[in-house]
Amino acid sequence: MSGQELMTNHRPLVEPGVPLGAHLDHDGVSFALFSEHAERVELCLFDAHSGEETRRIDLARGADGCWSEQLSGLAAGAHYGYRVHGPWAPEAGHRFNPHKLLLDPYARWISGELVLDPRHYAFEQGGEREDLGFDTRDSAPVMPRCVVMPELPAPAQRSRPAHSDRVIYEAHVRGLTMRHEALSPELRGTFAGMSDGRIIDYLKSLGIDTVELMPVQAFVDEPHLQQRRLRNYWGYNTVGFFAPAARYASRPQPAEFRALVDRLHDAGIEVVLDVVYNHSGEGDHLGPHLCFRGIDNASYYRLTADNPRYYVNDTGCGNTLDLEHPRVRELVLDSLRYWAQAMDVDGFRFDLAPALAREGGQFNPGSAFFRALAQDPVLGDRLLVAEPWDIGPDGYRLGQFPAGWSEWNDRYRDTVRRFWRGEENQLPGLARALHGSGDLFEAAGRQPAASVNFVSSHDGFTLADLVSYEERHNQANGEDNRDGHRHNFSSNHGAEGHSADPRIAGLRLRQRRNLLATLLLSQGTPMLLMGDELGRSQQGNNNAYCQDNETSWFDWQALGGPEAGFLEFVRHLLVLRRRHALLRWPDYVHDTGEADTLQCRWYDRDGSPMDRNAWDNPHQAWLGKLLTAPGEQPLLLLVNGSAQNVPFRLPAPAAGSWTTQLDTANRDYTGGGVAHMAGGHLLLRQRSVVLLTFTNTQKEE
Repeated sequence: MSGQELMTNHRPLVEPGVPLGAHLDHDGVSFALFSEHAERVELCLFDAHSGEETRRIDLARGADGCWSEQLSGLAAGAHYGYRVHGPWAPEAGHRFNPHKLLLDPYARWISGELVLDPRHYAFEQGGEREDLGFDTRDSAPVMPRCVVMPELPAPAQRSRPAHSDRVIYEAHVRGLTMRHEALSPELRGTFAGMSDGRIIDYLKSLGIDTVELMPVQAFVDEPHLQQRRLRNYWGYNTVGFFAPAARYASRPQPAEFRALVDRLHDAGIEVVLDVVYNHSGEGDHLGPHLCFRGIDNASYYRLTADNPRYYVNDTGCGNTLDLEHPRVRELVLDSLRYWAQAMDVDGFRFDLAPALAREGGQFNPGSAFFRALAQDPVLGDRLLVAEPWDIGPDGYRLGQFPAGWSEWNDRYRDTVRRFWRGEENQLPGLARALHGSGDLFEAAGRQPAASVNFVSSHDGFTLADLVSYEERHNQANGEDNRDGHRHNFSSNHGAEGHSADPRIAGLRLRQRRNLLATLLLSQGTPMLLMGDELGRSQQGNNNAYCQDNETSWFDWQALGGPEAGFLEFVRHLLVLRRRHALLRWPDYVHDTGEADTLQCRWYDRDGSPMDRNAWDNPHQAWLGKLLTAPGEQPLLLLVNGSAQNVPFRLPAPAAGSWTTQLDTANRDYTGGGVAHMAGGHLLLRQRSVVLLTFTNTQKEE
């Protein structure tokens, strides 16, 4: 439609309830943008085919800092962007430059990918004070367009799983699909590709019920990566909080992501999104003008109090969004509701979550943002998972999030890694990890499900690399191997990297079994990393954020290779977890000393209860954990992290026998169902985990 056919209906202000963004109404599209400090806002319309600008419309300012217009005759598919006028005063926190076309923070779709260009910068580059200059080049020729999108149909109503039953699988849309040879090339790396029945059938057969997708909201590659001809693979550099990333779409529409969610739901699999609301992809004061910085820098970002030219950087990514500002908090909540309602996702994992709850610079578990989430009728019942740290003051906040939240438990990760690589003084920590980290969560009335347990994640070594490397090998990232964690609590077991030595290979395989057995037999919410079940290696790269290649991608050919046996081991573990409710008990279990009640008891190798001497012995690396409950089959978990075999006297809850369900020292790993008399001895082999079930043979009188 030509610009002459559009009709403009002025509103004196944005009325209560009028949504921000671009929305279809009965005869056109309403546009609304928040900018408290702007002096003028222009809506720019573009031809969807040629990309040429067709018209500019001045928006009307409302009393609440919102600018709006209603355009009759405009339809879905219209392309648009904004130019915002105001003071250019970086040292006062204002960075308005109308020569830069800006993205709508509420855009539901962003056409094409954003490749940074010198024209994206609002200042004249070069020199010590380069961000204070003013650049008049038009960025529109190199800027993607926002697209007006129709509303998606309402999702089907369905039940959600209990928190204690979740097994999370951390996956990457592109990484999971790029090497699947049965997919057509145009579907690899896309939402549509991940929707393929063969991929969903694999996830279902593995035994997981929740997929946590690494960031899928529109993001941009950092300038330093573009200079090195690398790409941001992980996606923690968001520029569009409502728009699915176009690079993951086979067709230019958000419905493709919704279709993926629907397919996973049809298979009984939840979808959790890894979301990044702590910062944006605009970087520090030397970054580009893409969205928030040019719309209202002083409102959207936290600026340093003594010199607003610079940004508070509690994220390590150059800037920090200011959720203390009501409109920024509203933006995040509106985004979450959109993904929960329109896209039907089941929950969110919040990157660097303490940054979202900082008030006056300090983390506040009772922050306005957390209160709003808890009270929201849409978001209140969704899974909320925190990455409980940022790099700001007192930024490590594990165990301190409100009731209803779960948290990535890196203390669990490090304790389990240190125990299995043979460090001393790790037994008490291991017991706490097996028990669901009650020392962190129970006193606040939270349940074991609050602890998201993991031994590997996207950030760090894969499981296979954890037992094959002691040093990071990140040379491919182009930072002289300076990036990534230095302290990984890993072990190469005799050789750095690949080894053909059967002794080393055998020990590594057993240690992988031990690590995952510990994970999946612990109380709490376990999380598996994509590909760990098939021995995926990143060749020692523990920071593969920019490795959009086979270093990071899932290897589907491994299904038919030597790793197939390990895959079956993981499936067996997940079957055991589903079969035995005591492994998934929703509450913390203790030794109450009362008969015929829910019990957790800890045993030493001689069959006696663990005492203070045993717990305090820095060299002891074995224990037994007995779980009993009325109506449930008793379970005995035996762990031996030492390099010696340990004869273990089996407890005798009653007359009967113990049957081995899992033994990580056995080649067939199930233990073959071998029976052992209660009160007798079992040889617990070095570096092994054994799970047994009890059968009561005592006859009723």
